[in-house]
Amino acid sequence: MFNEKEFEIVKERALENHVPIIMDDTLEVVKNILEKEKPTRILEIGTAVGYSASCFVKYAPEVIVDTIELDEVRANEAIENVKKIGVDKNINIMIGNAVEILPTLTGEYDLVFIDAAKSKYSIFLSEGIRLIRNGGIILADNVLYKGYVMSDYNKHKQRTAVRHLREYIKEVTENPNLETEILEVGDGLAVTRVTK
Repeated sequence: MFNEKEFEIVKERALENHVPIIMDDTLEVVKNILEKEKPTRILEIGTAVGYSASCFVKYAPEVIVDTIELDEVRANEAIENVKKIGVDKNINIMIGNAVEILPTLTGEYDLVFIDAAKSKYSIFLSEGIRLIRNGGIILADNVLYKGYVMSDYNKHKQRTAVRHLREYIKEVTENPNLETEILEVGDGLAVTRVTK
């Protein structure tokens, strides 16, 4: 039973503690995709406190979500959160480095949601393509990164992230097997349909 009250508490606490969670307008787009596609298996890279994984179950109640989180403290918080929300039967949280975990995964996913280290988006993409079913969707959050990615921004602090995100966008828009739309919602969302 989905506990709406606990769900709202998780969201409020994440915002108070500056934990990056999916933005409302991005979530609206994701909700529409989930309702249309009706995925049964989702792979999420970057669990944080379990908010987005819980959102996926809220909008696609039959779905099973495999999600990977590097930060052990956050992952344990996510485990507690999904229990309180009542979606722990649908969510499998793996603790560790996605770069190491992804190659060990098998089976097919209907949807892959990328929201982790920006510098690794290209690695996550190639693993996502390998693991997704034909016609499945890969979503990458924060691809416009505060608007820096599409501007001539070059400050040292974010330069690496910006460069990697530009490479990701180039890859998903130029690969003939990928059909991509970059949406200016939240901090930028890349919606990629994969044809194999």
